[in-house]
Amino acid sequence: MKNIYIKLVLFSTIVILSGCELDPIENPNAPTVDSFAEGATQADIQLLAVGLEAVMRNDLEFHYDTVSILGREYYDLTGIDPRLTGELLKGPLDNNGFLTTRSYAAWYKIVKSANILIEAVENSAAGFTDQVKNSYYGYAKTLKAYALLMVANRNYTNGIRLDVTDPDNPGPNVGYTEALAGVMSLLNEAASHLSNSGSAFDFALSAGFDGFDTPATFAQFNKALAARTALYQEDKSTALTALNGSFFNMTGNLWTGPAHVFGLTGNDILNAQFHLLVGSGSADAFMAHPSWIADAETGDTRVTSKSQLFEPGTRTFDGLSADYQIALYKTNTDPVYLIRNEELILIYAEAQIGSDNNAAVSALNTIRNAAGLVDYSGATDDASLMNEVLHQRRYSLFAEGHRWIDLRRMGMLNSTTIPLDRSGDNVIDAFPVPFTEQL
Repeated sequence: MKNIYIKLVLFSTIVILSGCELDPIENPNAPTVDSFAEGATQADIQLLAVGLEAVMRNDLEFHYDTVSILGREYYDLTGIDPRLTGELLKGPLDNNGFLTTRSYAAWYKIVKSANILIEAVENSAAGFTDQVKNSYYGYAKTLKAYALLMVANRNYTNGIRLDVTDPDNPGPNVGYTEALAGVMSLLNEAASHLSNSGSAFDFALSAGFDGFDTPATFAQFNKALAARTALYQEDKSTALTALNGSFFNMTGNLWTGPAHVFGLTGNDILNAQFHLLVGSGSADAFMAHPSWIADAETGDTRVTSKSQLFEPGTRTFDGLSADYQIALYKTNTDPVYLIRNEELILIYAEAQIGSDNNAAVSALNTIRNAAGLVDYSGATDDASLMNEVLHQRRYSLFAEGHRWIDLRRMGMLNSTTIPLDRSGDNVIDAFPVPFTEQL
């Protein structure tokens, strides 16, 4: 059967909510996905909605680790799998190997789960009003767009499928430009649904969405994603318009935003992006690239807050060495943000370059001052300000999956900006389409 990764679904075995995680039900007599397609009850659909948020956390760390390593933000020098210092840094990437298929499958599981929810609402026996239906559609389509954007950024010009509603007859593989256009269209559809919803969702979101848990406030998250997407489309005007409808706040908390949350109790899961830090009795050798330390401005507090000296000494593995361990997450229950205000301020700064460079500088100073740095005093021509934006994004969004994408979209993904620390290392600009998607 073709396209097996698109067929991966949240309810490959139907799941129930416990805390913030969904536990598989192994009972073969349990309901199937098809049973939700026609006549689903309100409780069924609430389960699907909550499950959609929960499944977004699966394999999250693998996505961030792989794109961060490609961008030489950090290395995995644990030695657990030689492909993380071999194939991932040298290429070519195996189109049937786990470096390619694992995250692809995870993101499309979210897409499929959203499609199941949409179909269940359309054919529900719950008697939902149009406002309630719209709230479900807006929620599902926003998260579907988010997942498609993430996999589009992995595959880049190798393309993705936008239409996978029918897994036996999926739409064509489309290039990066068309993929971004499809994501933006889906976000706009979702925004329209949310604007025609009631004052509350019919289901509960986790604490990670506190402040974004009504159709009106969830729409702000939607617009934040639209601003990010517009930036990737090089559409600064649309990015600024989207920011106006988002939770962008120049004077607000930089860490405001919706997040994945984790827990130690019940059947919840842990933040797998947390790595044991020095001082905990042992340490994981996920090591910040030496250039991230060397290129930082003196006094930048982001360096000390997101990394720490690896006290066992310089970590060397497979011809790679580093002295500082990444420490973005301090515990295994720290939240992982989908998007946050600091990124929105940086989007605003970038979008203003070329039209209002003074506004761009002001936004950059907000970021710099928050990191303990003085106001920007460099040149204010467009090219210089873009370099400053890129530098600030490098430190503000460290290990959050942006560096590789930023260098690529700015035409700077090359051996000048990507350190090639060993003979045979290469710059890789995209993951391949999985082999099974080509059958």
